[in-house]
Amino acid sequence: MYRIISKTELAEYTVQFDIEAPEVAKKARPGQFVVVRIDEKGERIPLTIADTDTGKGTVTIVVQSVGKTTGQLCSMEAGGTIRDFAGPLGNPTEMVENSTVVCIGGGLGIAPVYPIAKELKSRGNRVLSIMGARSEPFLFWEDRMRKASDEVYIATDDGSKGKKGFVTDALLDIINSGVKVDRVIAIGPTIMMKNVAKTTKPYNIKTIVSLNPIMVDGTGMCGSCRVTVGGKMKFSCVDGPEFDGHEVDFDELMARQKFYRTEEKDAMDKYTHEGGECKCLPTRS
Repeated sequence: MYRIISKTELAEYTVQFDIEAPEVAKKARPGQFVVVRIDEKGERIPLTIADTDTGKGTVTIVVQSVGKTTGQLCSMEAGGTIRDFAGPLGNPTEMVENSTVVCIGGGLGIAPVYPIAKELKSRGNRVLSIMGARSEPFLFWEDRMRKASDEVYIATDDGSKGKKGFVTDALLDIINSGVKVDRVIAIGPTIMMKNVAKTTKPYNIKTIVSLNPIMVDGTGMCGSCRVTVGGKMKFSCVDGPEFDGHEVDFDELMARQKFYRTEEKDAMDKYTHEGGECKCLPTRS
């Protein structure tokens, strides 16, 4: 069992947990993830590692309440325990040196892009970070991103903070200003990563994205997380989760992410009305 050391509300529907998992904390690298299962009958969900503290033996994860399992997890409190916390899984982010890298985090993607920006900065790279969200209440960790970056740009859909528009608008501003961008790393909603890759392709800027397909066992055995990259089938859990954004078949990925919509809704309905008692969870639609 893995104990929840602390819980922090970061933004609307978004919660930070620090989990006691010393062996995971010791081995984790930026870009890797864990597979979490709340209880014995629970669904397995992959969550990217957002930070670690090897001294305290803790791993930080950030969870957005979007369905039954994430809603149930977000309702847990410090002192509670999680049945399984398997990891670190997946390949670490490929690090570069003496480069200018734009790190883009959209929505919940701010959490997993943070440790990548931090390590790139520690290796002497120039790190320009773009944080994107629907509106200001959905932004979090601006202080952490500023410490991990040389410059931070913020874009919100409604203009409530930073530039009104999308992360791609801020990215184009950087490119058009004449900055020589060596690499872009984008993590966030699939449609955002698709548009970032589409933006950088004409400029031939290497673009890395972290894919979020449906994942079950995290070992490459179940095949649920298969994606097409460069015309070849890959398994996100063992070949990724990061891939060349210019080679990903995003349309196929988005179609596969909808496979279990009916089952997800049924699970939510069953859970919230279990035993005739409503256990409504705060979830983002």
